[in-house]
Amino acid sequence: MAKKVLIISTSLRRGSNSELLAKECWKGAKEAGHDAELVSLKGKDIKYCTGCLSCQKTGACVLKDDVSEIMEKVREAEAIVYATPIYYYEMCGQMKTLLDRLNPLYAADYAFRDIYMIAAAAENEDSAFEKAFNGLQGWVDCFEKAELKGMVAGSGISGANEASNHSAVMKKAFELGKNL
Repeated sequence: MAKKVLIISTSLRRGSNSELLAKECWKGAKEAGHDAELVSLKGKDIKYCTGCLSCQKTGACVLKDDVSEIMEKVREAEAIVYATPIYYYEMCGQMKTLLDRLNPLYAADYAFRDIYMIAAAAENEDSAFEKAFNGLQGWVDCFEKAELKGMVAGSGISGANEASNHSAVMKKAFELGKNL
């Protein structure tokens, strides 16, 4: 059954490996017939959450930037894939900032149920991804209808555009999209 899928590439780097993997996931989702959209945070104006909690009363953030458009896409998607580079064994800062800013969705009627992560790291150890995955799990735990379903982890990938040389992880990203 076709789903409405949102893939969010959070890296700001040109030639980002996590974005290459996100694009493969998008290709797989499109091939499977899903209504898939790929959004990049590159060039987006995203301010930091101020913790005012006004959104809990109004359902909207007081900050005016590009997050409101992204938030609507997140709210309407049935499956969401967050793609991030791993920096210091954690998700990138712009991904964490986006997750913080999605706080107005907490009390909203959201469609998302299945959440996934795609990550690329220079380190070769599987443990390099644990903290980022746990951080996303913390966000998912706040949405009782959602579940963190899995991750595609590309380890040992450091140079720009290097992910395309790692056919196994590229295939896993494609298959993730195809099987959402």
